[in-house]
Amino acid sequence: MKKAIITIALFVVSVTEAQVCVWNMKSLKKAKASNTEEVQSIVRDADKKLTQTITTVMDKEMTPSSGDKHDYMSMGRYWWPDPKKADGLPYIRKDGVSNPEIEKLDRYPLGSFAKSVETLSLAYYLTSDEKYAQKAVDNLRIWFINEATKMNPNMNYGQTIPGVRNGLGRGEGVLDTYSFLEMLDGVELLKKSKSFTDADQQAIKEWFLSYVNWLQNSPVAAEEQAAKNNHGTAFDVQLARYAMFVGNCDLAKKIVNEFPQKRLFAQIQPDGSQPLELARTTAFGYSVFNLTHFLDMVNIGQILKIDLLKAKSKDGRSILKAIDFLVPYINKPVAEFPYKQISDWEGVQLKLCWQLYRVDQMLSKPLYEKYYKDVLASSKKYNEFILY
Repeated sequence: MKKAIITIALFVVSVTEAQVCVWNMKSLKKAKASNTEEVQSIVRDADKKLTQTITTVMDKEMTPSSGDKHDYMSMGRYWWPDPKKADGLPYIRKDGVSNPEIEKLDRYPLGSFAKSVETLSLAYYLTSDEKYAQKAVDNLRIWFINEATKMNPNMNYGQTIPGVRNGLGRGEGVLDTYSFLEMLDGVELLKKSKSFTDADQQAIKEWFLSYVNWLQNSPVAAEEQAAKNNHGTAFDVQLARYAMFVGNCDLAKKIVNEFPQKRLFAQIQPDGSQPLELARTTAFGYSVFNLTHFLDMVNIGQILKIDLLKAKSKDGRSILKAIDFLVPYINKPVAEFPYKQISDWEGVQLKLCWQLYRVDQMLSKPLYEKYYKDVLASSKKYNEFILY
């Protein structure tokens, strides 16, 4: 009897601690009570996805060196055939220039699947229409549960480089599952749906339990955990989020508590610059990319009552300092940016504005509205107004 009581207590704790982490629930609740253009936009997107069939890991043209198509496989984005070699092998790196061959494998299908769950779950939450939940659950079953189509919970063959390591992936491949981060917020919204059975929820939890184990013990994952740049940041954010999802809040708290010293103060200089990101050919874009990861961890920290926005080193390194380094270049030509940004200058400026908007929602007093107000007023990316 005592054992049963303990089991029930642990189950209650895991349920209450499993929460939406990245999205802003206050904003979502407000949107649910309205029928704004933003809400209509999400519902329109969800309507399109009702009739779409997701591409699975079994549909890729190539098979990983494991011989099992259930193993996720992708190719490094910036790697190209060597023109000096007849077979092009091994591939060589062209930083900032994407090889379209990546479209042949699982990277884009994984992203599309995750986005489908996000959109459909949001539409379900905003409208209470069960058809959106049913389709989201169908897609979750395809990707995580059904024996014929599910992905194995590992990234052993993520971001492979043709001609290198006999087909084994690299630590960088772990970044590909970052798409699961916000998808899990969608999964949380689905838990009130009759379409999302207890068996479904348990099966998905078991998948992520296996993935958390892989992240903590795999040699490939260890490479990503050791990364000093945005890859290492993203690794910690993912592991913390997935740990929360499976109810391991002790692990999540450990990661978040170590985050300032391990990632923030190691990557941000006293002037707010991020040298490892500024060294890239798309320096502004990668600086914003890493900032996004920082803020995702801020959200996770908030759930755990740990305020990372206030984390500041003795010599002034902090997330807000990193933001202050970037904002002077908003609405400025790329020529005024003293580092390389070989493409998408306007696009990454818009992404930064959304992150500034997001930060202002976290603060008691907005700091950055003057930078993003006009930019976002003309933007057609409505979802962010609801999500953040």
